Amino acid sequence: MTLTIIILALIAAAVLYGISIYNRLVKNKNMVEEGWSGIDVQLKRRSNLIPNLLNTVKGYLKHEKDVLTEVTRLRANAEDAEGKSPGERSQAESALSAGLIKLFAVMENYPDLKANENVMEFQQSLETIENEIQMSRRYYNGAVRNLNVLIESFPSNLVANWFKFLKAEFFEIADDGDRALPKVEF
Repeated sequence: MTLTIIILALIAAAVLYGISIYNRLVKNKNMVEEGWSGIDVQLKRRSNLIPNLLNTVKGYLKHEKDVLTEVTRLRANAEDAEGKSPGERSQAESALSAGLIKLFAVMENYPDLKANENVMEFQQSLETIENEIQMSRRYYNGAVRNLNVLIESFPSNLVANWFKFLKAEFFEIADDGDRALPKVEF
């Protein structure tokens, strides 16, 4: 009789431990989704700000039409990447960041433009958003790391495989040159 109670207690403990692991996996999966949502919000804010900046500088940069066209194209590509994997989205967003850096470099050649209050406000807003994207990316990548560790570690990998939890993809910057924030000096 006591052997039966011990076996039942061990089975109950194993089931409770399995439930605990499952709940941690669900929690970490939800944190990854929350982190991705935070990145998505910041990327949308940046995407919405870019047309206003482009319209403001368009009159000044008549001779730099290629740069404006390129940034517009890169913004459209970034918007098309919404809903795609973090890897695909990060490539599109990295290209857009590089385009903005080029735009800011061209804008440096126009003193009147640098002195324009609207342009200064847009640039400050973009810099703030870039910082928030960076913070959101860090949070998301930390959540991905925690989930992936649980999925790969024993014994949680047994529960993860049983319930088909998949490793999440990091949101990384593809090109080292894109890692720099746009610097705008007035």
